[in-house]
Amino acid sequence: MQTTLLIVIFAAILIVSLLAAPRRASVDGFFGGLNATGQAPGLWVLVLSQVTTWIFARSLMNAAILGYYYGIAGTLAYAAYYGSFLSGAFIVGHLRAQGARSMQDWLRSRFGRSGTGCYNIVIALRLLSEVFANLLVVGLIFNAVLAGSGTTAILVVAALGLAYSAWGGLSAALRTDVVQMVVFLVVFGVAFVALVASPGFDFGAVITAPGAAGAYNGWILLAVAALQVFSYPAHDPVMMDRGFIADPATTRASFLHAFWISTLCIIGFGFFGIQASLIGAAYEGELIGTWSTMFPTWVFVALMISLLVSALSTLDSALASSARLVVEELRLAPRTLAGGRVVMVVFMVAGTALTLWGNATLFDAVAVSGTASMFLTPVLIVGLVARRDVALWAYMVAFGAAMLGAFAYFARSWPMVAAALPEGHKYEQLLVICIVVLAVGFAAVLAGLRRG
Repeated sequence: MQTTLLIVIFAAILIVSLLAAPRRASVDGFFGGLNATGQAPGLWVLVLSQVTTWIFARSLMNAAILGYYYGIAGTLAYAAYYGSFLSGAFIVGHLRAQGARSMQDWLRSRFGRSGTGCYNIVIALRLLSEVFANLLVVGLIFNAVLAGSGTTAILVVAALGLAYSAWGGLSAALRTDVVQMVVFLVVFGVAFVALVASPGFDFGAVITAPGAAGAYNGWILLAVAALQVFSYPAHDPVMMDRGFIADPATTRASFLHAFWISTLCIIGFGFFGIQASLIGAAYEGELIGTWSTMFPTWVFVALMISLLVSALSTLDSALASSARLVVEELRLAPRTLAGGRVVMVVFMVAGTALTLWGNATLFDAVAVSGTASMFLTPVLIVGLVARRDVALWAYMVAFGAAMLGAFAYFARSWPMVAAALPEGHKYEQLLVICIVVLAVGFAAVLAGLRRG
């Protein structure tokens, strides 16, 4: 019953998304998000698009899983990343005040092609990881409700998501994001009310819960998030792309509203993981199997629909940003509808192929990309905010330190890498890596200040 219900509802959402996509696409709409009359999106279109692309399926699962293991500390640690809307608004405001039209535009003016080249490598990997991770959640859900159906579900969602994304690009992503976000808020809201109204729910117990593994590593992750949250939005092309579509006042307001809405959604979803740990439920199938035994069918289906809608909404935005990156920044394809669509196909095929890799550790992608982005922290604080001239070699040293740090966390189980890391839990190792990356980056940037 729940499998049939899930498939029928999600199929309906896919059809509505296809219908909501614009029937006609212009080049400016495809790459710049302008509507059919050439106007920028309004405030709440931007807000809903920002929120639905940032509370994507991987994030919801991460919040719940961290809540299960580390209690409220784990959920707050993941929610802290949503402070990126505040730091992102701060960065975008400074970029626009200095006449930049994108992060790449500012980096190019300061560090030339080398500066944008390093940055583009990082965001290309992030976009690919977003496609991969959200398709992976789709596979996990369908494998949990119907064994062996995960790969088929991934292929179907990839094909249909690509279909409407490639039709209208960023303008399609903005329009469908609104529809998908409204559906998400309604469905998730119903599930959340059912959770807090259930007889076994105790709000006091939830907000003080230590989690199945104890709260210590949750607080360690909160410290990691605090170190990464300044640079994190700057390496997210989906957020940055939306920072230059509308006028400055509308953009600033959209970031502020997106911050509080998305943070509440993430904390709310984390409650489902915390509640599972409080009742002593066994961890099964990235919590999907656990929830199927905890809740009535309709609540479980509502949770799964929330995850599937968030996956779909992130896929179209990731593909739109991929097209803009390759066409407008890298100039590896012509600035035409056909050029953008070819790029989307390449990213979707590559992301789908990665789901066959077998790594289902969802937080690792966040930790690796967040660490890689940290070269931007000293560069932006000293170069953008303080408006000091930083030498190219210093920028490259900061970039190299961040890449080595990201690689060290990714390869922490390799004997040679493990020997160089301090003993301890992987999150303690991640905190040390982040501190070292920032220390090296700031030392290089401050040493590389140009005199005069």
